[in-house]
Amino acid sequence: MWHPMQVAAICETLGAVARRRELAQHGVDGRAVRRAVASGAIVRIRSGVYALPGLPAPTRTALRHGGVLACVSVARQRGLWVLPIDGLVHVALAPHGHAHPHADCTCVQHWNELGPSRTEVTLVDALLQMRGCVGEDAFFAALESALHQRILTPLGRAELRDRITESARWLVELARSDAESGLESLLRLRLHRLGLELHAQVQVPGVGRVDFVIGDRLILEVDGRDGHDDEPSRHKDRVRDAVAAAHGFDTIRFDYDLVVHEWHLVEQAILAKVARDLHLEPWSERLRSA
Repeated sequence: MWHPMQVAAICETLGAVARRRELAQHGVDGRAVRRAVASGAIVRIRSGVYALPGLPAPTRTALRHGGVLACVSVARQRGLWVLPIDGLVHVALAPHGHAHPHADCTCVQHWNELGPSRTEVTLVDALLQMRGCVGEDAFFAALESALHQRILTPLGRAELRDRITESARWLVELARSDAESGLESLLRLRLHRLGLELHAQVQVPGVGRVDFVIGDRLILEVDGRDGHDDEPSRHKDRVRDAVAAAHGFDTIRFDYDLVVHEWHLVEQAILAKVARDLHLEPWSERLRSA
């Protein structure tokens, strides 16, 4: 007689997901499967498909839909910085696969060749799906997040560069590993499109490290949702801006909502400042003379 945990162990060897016929090939009969489900050792995803109980809810949803986790959902589950586009589950199905709509189904479907994982597409596939599904900005922010966290290996980056369309290859080449938030990534990408070169993570005399410098004296700081909301943090930011001004630098500070939801205002402010002050002197020359 099969113990429920033995059935779970077989499911684990199969990649955390097992079909009824695969369990039968290991000698597990229907009664043993039902006992394992009743005990909580495995869970029934849909008819004939079972999985380990520890799978995250989005992964279970993707399996219930007939595919594996994909696109933004993989990036979010890997802990990458993701634009708050929606909370929908993205699912990859094989080219000749069959979707299984389920209760409250709002899944976003992607059709592509599936890799060896039984629960999600590879990170490279997820990033490629993101570019086509949610756009270049979200793709770029997630890519730089993956590089910063060292989740995307050099080999993975090379694969991404080889597989992405030629017209979008510049995004992979522009991406860096020193962006500490997706907001920084968005800012650098969007200003790059405007022909403005940003120098990231610059040491400014008397101030310390700042997010960006444009030209000879324009500092751009991007404040995330956390770490700048309390009064001591706001006071510290004001002190930094005052010290920067004493050294001849101007500072423009933006927050999360401005960069993500009201970019047109951010763009107008930066372009107006650059046009007015014409920051032409290289920032490195100014820092050396400071």
